[in-house]
Amino acid sequence: MYAEESTRQRGEGLQHRPSDAEKQQLLENDAPIPYEQVITLAGFGRFHYWLLLVCGWANASDAIEVLCVSFLLPFAECDLKLVSSEKGLITSFTFLGMMIGGLVWGVLSDSRGRKFTLQIALLVNSLFGFLSSFSQNFTSLLILRLLSGIGVGGSIPVVWSYFGEFLPKNRRGAMFSALASFWMMGNIVVAALAWLIIPQPIDWSIGSFQYNSWRLFVAVCSLPSLIAMLLLFKLPESPKFLLERGRMIECRSALQRISRINKTVANLESADSCINTSEPKERSRKPLSLLFKDGIAQIVALFLPAWRIRSIVLSVTTFCLFFGYYGLWMWMPELFKRMEMSGGAACSWEGNVSFTNSSSSCEEVYHETYLFVDSLLSAASSLPGNILTILLMDRCGRRAIMVASMVISGGAVFLIPVINSKISGVILSCFFGGVSVLSFNALDCLSTELFPTSLRSTALGFTCGIGRIGAILGNMAFGLMVDINCAIPIVTVSSLLVIGGIVTLKLPEPTGKDID
Repeated sequence: MYAEESTRQRGEGLQHRPSDAEKQQLLENDAPIPYEQVITLAGFGRFHYWLLLVCGWANASDAIEVLCVSFLLPFAECDLKLVSSEKGLITSFTFLGMMIGGLVWGVLSDSRGRKFTLQIALLVNSLFGFLSSFSQNFTSLLILRLLSGIGVGGSIPVVWSYFGEFLPKNRRGAMFSALASFWMMGNIVVAALAWLIIPQPIDWSIGSFQYNSWRLFVAVCSLPSLIAMLLLFKLPESPKFLLERGRMIECRSALQRISRINKTVANLESADSCINTSEPKERSRKPLSLLFKDGIAQIVALFLPAWRIRSIVLSVTTFCLFFGYYGLWMWMPELFKRMEMSGGAACSWEGNVSFTNSSSSCEEVYHETYLFVDSLLSAASSLPGNILTILLMDRCGRRAIMVASMVISGGAVFLIPVINSKISGVILSCFFGGVSVLSFNALDCLSTELFPTSLRSTALGFTCGIGRIGAILGNMAFGLMVDINCAIPIVTVSSLLVIGGIVTLKLPEPTGKDID
């Protein structure tokens, strides 16, 4: 019965779009208008494509900042004399920062606004990412990547809340999938930048201070976040958030701006008096000293009976997905390097693949293009998965896509230790990248749609924080075990992906339903 209702709602959402006359009739009615109808009245068009471009670039900039770590490690290893466990700590501290940022910025977003919080998070990301390019030792690089991760951890959940609150429900699945595809774009951009910059003969030195090509690469990777922060000045605050906070004049202004840019006939000048809301008309802004207390209350609210199952299941699923994907993906360049050196499977290499005791090896690694080519192919492999989610997200449902993609990607990972050729390893990594991206796209939709406006960013921040713990543990597991027996962390990744997919079956299907 539930499935039939969901199918019917999806069909109605896809087939019926109100005409201008129907929109005007709604406005002339004295009855209160739900927010979902109001955002539909504002139309869908140029504004939303500009919104997608800006939020998508913010999403891509986060991918660039996170994934640049996986490219810098094989080269920073030489300059900073790193061993595998230290490289694991650098990636783990990046995700530790993201975990902290997800909680802090999520609460701030639900209190102070989506746009403001997103801009500050992107600025923090860019600033400390840029400063990390000047690191001259392991400790400074570790601390600065942690601080950069705090910015990334905030912008990822907030951008989804911000973006989703502008969308009519019949467009939400496809637009969420389109937004998620920008992560793939960031993945491709960072691989291309690494290929373009790192092999260059750049080595500037002043005394003991050294600045070479991998450091320049890190600096360039910090610029997209700054650009995204500046582009956000061209967009309004979320009207859903403004409505929630009782800021009706600003809400009306934002809705009129959307309608004007979309060139819709409907006149929204009186829409604020028609919006159906039980929220108070005015709320005082609380001082920062009370935000921590409010944040704890928000997190506790996630585990009240109405949201408890959703919060627990999403936390488990996110942990499994982040442990599996980031634990493996951040080490993919390292695995490609081992495949190249062993002439076969990554797990056939014994001992620490380190260049710290060989200056000739350090010189050679800067000129080996296979690292960039293999990573670029793996990044581009996400394209088919992104296209599939855009086409299927509203038809098949978020939950079904999540379950299928996690189970299939887990099965693919299980084969990594048994492959015995480099080309097979690259093909398998491409397949894993193409399938696993469906999981992330579905997770983004589920996390955004299963919680009300008052808890949305907090829920996204909390579940992402749990995911960061998974990513930290995944990277630490690889850092500690990759030189002993890399099959152990790989089999662990495979198992957790399958478990996470099965657990997702406990979630309700939000496809075609109003966003609270």
